[in-house]
Amino acid sequence: MAERGANLVVINPGSSNVRIGFASQDVPFNIPHCIARHITQRKDDTPRLSVRDKVMLNCHATPSQNAERERAYDIIASLLKIPFLDEEMPSANQALPPKMGRVDALSSQQNKDDSKFTWTDVMDRKRPVDKDADVDPLQRSTPDDTEPNSEENMYKEIIFGEDALKIPPSESYCLSHPIRRGHFNISQDYSLHQVLEDLRTIWNWILTEKLHINPRDRHLYSAILVLGETFDNREIKEMLSIVLCDLGFSTAVIHQEALAAAFGNGLSTSCVVNIGAQVTQVVCVEDGVALPHTALALPYGGDDISRCLLWVQRRHRTWPNFQTDPVNRPIDMLMLNKLKESYSQIRSGSFDAVSVVHSYEHEKSVGHQKTKLSALNVPPMGLLYPRVLVPEEYPPPPRSWFQDYDDMLEDTWQTSDSLYSSGNGGFGMWDNYPMFPTRLKKFDNIGLVEAIVGGTASTAGLAPVLEQRVLNTIPSNQPIEKAEVLQSRSYPLFVPWKGGVILGVLDIGRDAWIHREDWAKNGVHIGSGRKYRDSYFLQAQAIP
Repeated sequence: MAERGANLVVINPGSSNVRIGFASQDVPFNIPHCIARHITQRKDDTPRLSVRDKVMLNCHATPSQNAERERAYDIIASLLKIPFLDEEMPSANQALPPKMGRVDALSSQQNKDDSKFTWTDVMDRKRPVDKDADVDPLQRSTPDDTEPNSEENMYKEIIFGEDALKIPPSESYCLSHPIRRGHFNISQDYSLHQVLEDLRTIWNWILTEKLHINPRDRHLYSAILVLGETFDNREIKEMLSIVLCDLGFSTAVIHQEALAAAFGNGLSTSCVVNIGAQVTQVVCVEDGVALPHTALALPYGGDDISRCLLWVQRRHRTWPNFQTDPVNRPIDMLMLNKLKESYSQIRSGSFDAVSVVHSYEHEKSVGHQKTKLSALNVPPMGLLYPRVLVPEEYPPPPRSWFQDYDDMLEDTWQTSDSLYSSGNGGFGMWDNYPMFPTRLKKFDNIGLVEAIVGGTASTAGLAPVLEQRVLNTIPSNQPIEKAEVLQSRSYPLFVPWKGGVILGVLDIGRDAWIHREDWAKNGVHIGSGRKYRDSYFLQAQAIP
């Protein structure tokens, strides 16, 4: 690994984070996949942070969605043996019932102030050159009240990663996420050109600032793209062009995330469940080949669980009187994710926690309040009962997006008007996207039990629940006595990235590597006219 991976860079882009690192590293850099650009406001405008995705979000559930959500909550409550929504919860001063558990956020087992963040300093302070350095102090032209070596305050033009998510709301920046729900975040307000430019800029910054690869030396390196199964062929081609043509890598190869995850765990046959921030993907791998007809995309993930946690606390009136807004204030989503990761788990009986919740309404001071968080085992149950989750709704991409005549598949795009009919009223980002029977299937309201025959996740308590429920759904005439959720051999978040390292270093299928010159000249049809073969959407490639 150390020898052959020194010149291999593995890139695993996701909706919320991008994981990039040398194949010789143990773990990659895990950086929020976003970018904030400074914008010039008109004089009569009040400076404020503009979240580009905000114009596409519709997080206010309809009355019917709220009714379904409350019914789903009551179903979960009956299974977990906790109070229903209309039942009284014990007050903070009451003794806990025998089956109620409590976790103290300030105990030695928890990190203190885990959810506290500080605002990003958006000023780029540079000390200007003192032109009067060699001039007699009495003859300097500097006014009396100005020091010649004072710092010159200028706004940072671009801010990346977590710093971009912590920009104060009063600052004039536009925050963008180039990937949402497993696809390019294209809309009438976010063009394909801008999405690609943001991807290129983010990846180039990581390569330069984190991996310290000078742009003029990129031709000495090869790239491995580990891509989720939700990406379609045109998106794959655009990212490949960024890596080869814009970032300057000499060669590149694409491996699908499910296959890489299987190899990252040392398995050649498995059912891979990838619970991401915004999409959950399920793909079966058999003898080193991903089976396309088994692939499912479930339009919910960790971010939806975090927002559900906030909804549950507000319904139980345990959330402090803070104007927490994870949509318009990204720093609030960071806090909710921390609380979810620290406390949410699946377990029977009432379960609460005492934690410090922070308020980011006022920029000059971060308020906080110690409070009891209730029903913490309900939000992760949304993976099994997704109607308790209310993901965002997105408009479909512009019609011109579908006009891709240089397809990487043998079949051509179908662009009949029937494929552009309106969606089902929920989970709508790509409802109108052309889907084919041989490609990824997308389901809105089915849970993990209906979607898998095994899997893995980092949510505490999820594995035994899945094992038992999956086993119960297997017909009695099938000779299966045990369903087992295998534990990841490494940190679950980095398993697909590590699998990409293994696939790249082993150099399996050497003819799948694409050279920059071939790609720039011939595009999809490279070499002897063959088409690129190493992607889930293209052709399954057996691995010896």
